[in-house]
Amino acid sequence: MSDAVFTPEQVFDVLKNVVDPEIQYNIVDLGLIYDVKVNESKDVAIQMTLTSPACPFGPMIIHDVRESTLSLGAGDVQIDLVWQPPWSPDRMSDEAKLDLGFDL
Repeated sequence: MSDAVFTPEQVFDVLKNVVDPEIQYNIVDLGLIYDVKVNESKDVAIQMTLTSPACPFGPMIIHDVRESTLSLGAGDVQIDLVWQPPWSPDRMSDEAKLDLGFDL
């Protein structure tokens, strides 16, 4: 990757490669990524949640988020795991809702 700073949208795009193994769907379309900030030093701050505080795949998902973001050339990746607002299927993209059988 060049020395140019990448955008939050590029981080969201790369995070679409991270799949929640329990649901078998990417975490962006599931609505698990709440916010992404990138500074001029290529440090990335990600605010995210999981479908449940008891998610058995949480550590693996967080690891994959970090590794995927680093693959863009991020300097430092700070992941803030939050529970407010709580995740619900309402946070999913329309495409994910259709694919997973939720009513729109």
